Amino acid sequence: MMIYYSIIAAAVVLLAGLLYCEKQERQKAKLAVKAPLSALFILAAALQSHPMPPYTRFLLIGMLFCLGGDVFLALPQPKMFLYGLVSFLLGHLFYVAAFFYAAGINRWTGMGLVVSLLASGGVYLWLWPRLGDMRNAVICYIVVISAMAVGAWSMLGADSLQLSGRILAFGGALSFYVSDIFVARQRFVRTEFLNRLIGLPLYY
Repeated sequence: MMIYYSIIAAAVVLLAGLLYCEKQERQKAKLAVKAPLSALFILAAALQSHPMPPYTRFLLIGMLFCLGGDVFLALPQPKMFLYGLVSFLLGHLFYVAAFFYAAGINRWTGMGLVVSLLASGGVYLWLWPRLGDMRNAVICYIVVISAMAVGAWSMLGADSLQLSGRILAFGGALSFYVSDIFVARQRFVRTEFLNRLIGLPLYY
């Protein structure tokens, strides 16, 4: 257990450092902090027990793509946002595979589909006037992250799995989803530190 507490402590310190770099707009320092912080996801997952190896493999591959997305989003060049979007999209595809492998389709899947369609439709309508030539890329990303959210709802309803794990998976996916709304707000609506202050803790 000590190793897990150490990972959490390191993550808290690195997250505080990342928020400081975001506040001070220190691009190089931000990348130096963000990459190891995101790598802790992979370390934490690799150290867990693996009762369903395919599920673990899907998650680890998804985390690797998201690590790449974090690196891209930390870079200032305009094209890096698109590269980050694609990396996270690929990561979410593997999360979708993981969730549906573990949970299948159950009574919660339909509820998740309705909720995700309503939420994602609202987000897209909010962003649509501001997207410009990014509209197609953003709608593809919204579709995939919505599928990930539906998979998380399926996890919540999978009675064959341990309740604590189902709740953690659902909570993590929901936090990821909401954090991406603040990424979109930062990129397309209003650039301000508040987006990072709320979005980054939700993500990590």
